[in-house]
Amino acid sequence: MRVVVTGGFGFIGSSFVNYLDSLGHEVLIVDKLTYAANVNNINAATNTILAVEKDICNVTAEDLGDYEYLVNFAAESHVDNSIKDGRPFVRSNVEGTFNLLELARKNSYLKKFIQISTDEVYGDMEDYGEGVLADETFPLIGSSYYSSTKASADLLVQAAGRTYGIPYLITRTCNNFGVNQNKEKFIPTILNCINNDIEIPIYGDGNQIREWIWVEDNVKILYKLMLENTGVKNIGSGERWTNRELIQLIADISNKEIKFKFVEDRLGHDTRYGMQTNFQDYKFKLLEEYLKEQL
Repeated sequence: MRVVVTGGFGFIGSSFVNYLDSLGHEVLIVDKLTYAANVNNINAATNTILAVEKDICNVTAEDLGDYEYLVNFAAESHVDNSIKDGRPFVRSNVEGTFNLLELARKNSYLKKFIQISTDEVYGDMEDYGEGVLADETFPLIGSSYYSSTKASADLLVQAAGRTYGIPYLITRTCNNFGVNQNKEKFIPTILNCINNDIEIPIYGDGNQIREWIWVEDNVKILYKLMLENTGVKNIGSGERWTNRELIQLIADISNKEIKFKFVEDRLGHDTRYGMQTNFQDYKFKLLEEYLKEQL
């Protein structure tokens, strides 16, 4: 089986590539090697992984060759960056996805196009009332240029499925944690601040709720869904923490005194994310368990 993985040198993409390689699949990585990519994330010792350094907006059919699955992890993903400048998000997340769909629909070997999306496309669950969780039929609401461009990409995939008959899977995943995560993300930021005795910046009151999943659990579930499912699937663990609770958890595990400061809240900041999923029987690695291993 040959799989094209865009954004394969990124945090989640590289974890998926490593998992594919462990199963003996041939992989082609397409990555333009931005600041969020790292070739050292790939730990494969085989010759079954190839790479093309290219923007997904510019990649061609000749670059990709023949393949059965195309998995699109490539995206601009940092919300704060999208607030500062949304243009790169429109280009990568929307135009890039469109280009990949155009290539995929002309590939006679294609078994499925897999779009990696996010729980943020559902918007703020608090707007629906306390305890409400999003299932796959929830409306898409963009609170930032990041989430709105990801929602736009999802709609493009669905349109290609209806118009051209492309078999597709869209996975909407909660926040991931694990090794090789970029330092700009929340958990690495907390760890860096604690280790270097720096004040941890907390947006607003710090009571925003996020759902967390270990990246290795995510990619294993994703692989199974890739082979067996089509349509839209939520991937989540059900493990939810407020940002302040998460900071305190890390402080307790590290047995260090923490310093933090409240900063002006992010523009358009969603209060709560949470999804309905069907993985109740799956044994997830808990965030606390992972942190104890790392600290």
